[in-house]
Amino acid sequence: MKKNRKNIGFRFLQRCCFALVLMLCINTGTVYAQDAAKKVKPVKNTFESIYMMDDQTVMVPVKGTFEFDMQHRFGTVDKGSENLWGIYGPANIRLGAEYSPMDRLYIGGGVTKARMQVDLNAKYAILRQTTDDKMPVSLTYFGNIVMDTRAASNFQNSVDRYSYFNELMVARKITDKLSLQVGGSLSWFNNVDAFVDSKGEVQAITNNANWTVSFVGRYKVTQKGSIILGYDQPLTQNYTNNPHPNICFGYEVSTSTHAFQFFMGNYDGILPQYNSVYNNNDYTAGQFLIGFNITKLWNF
Repeated sequence: MKKNRKNIGFRFLQRCCFALVLMLCINTGTVYAQDAAKKVKPVKNTFESIYMMDDQTVMVPVKGTFEFDMQHRFGTVDKGSENLWGIYGPANIRLGAEYSPMDRLYIGGGVTKARMQVDLNAKYAILRQTTDDKMPVSLTYFGNIVMDTRAASNFQNSVDRYSYFNELMVARKITDKLSLQVGGSLSWFNNVDAFVDSKGEVQAITNNANWTVSFVGRYKVTQKGSIILGYDQPLTQNYTNNPHPNICFGYEVSTSTHAFQFFMGNYDGILPQYNSVYNNNDYTAGQFLIGFNITKLWNF
């Protein structure tokens, strides 16, 4: 009888130990799964805004985010005090808004003062850099369609009003402070500038399709402040009057809901296809201008 009691007690102790080990295994597995889940999260804040001066970035606001944008470009500084270094010169402004109806995607639109251009745009994050570095970069597509809304007398056909822009951007957050991005874009214009040569033949001055490559970078110097740099190089050669590249540099201040970028650069068109094809400001001649971008986010 005593032996049976000992066996029963031993089996009970055995089962308790087994249950304890099983619980530890389950808990350990859960912790491991949670840690693994943490490791594959997307990297946050590669950039602080959807814009980097004159360029887009790979960033797409989270689902349910509404954003308002104000982009302003003063005149060039080369006239000095005559127009207060461009501040009182001809200015260009764009007001825009975007909304993210789902994760990775935003859609938006805006109105630009120059040529009274109305644009519709969309951005989609194809790949996102992960914290475990299994995905080492972010890859994002941006595209727009722009309508020149000036009087019909400026166009032979209604389709001549439209232009398009498509870009793929690859970026990497290298450290908590440094982020770099490269992009390749294609601009398309239904209507191009032309002239009649000495033989009476029509020659296109600009191309319908135009390629550009861009580079942007950000280096954080404080928790909310960053030095920002950019370079845009048109690749397609026109018949005459080739567009000048853009060099831009400035400073960005950001919070969780705002971003303010103050900078100098050569582009004044704001909309990317017009900058890529029609930029006449030559940085070698000191034709820089002051610009700023302001963005405000609301999350619903």
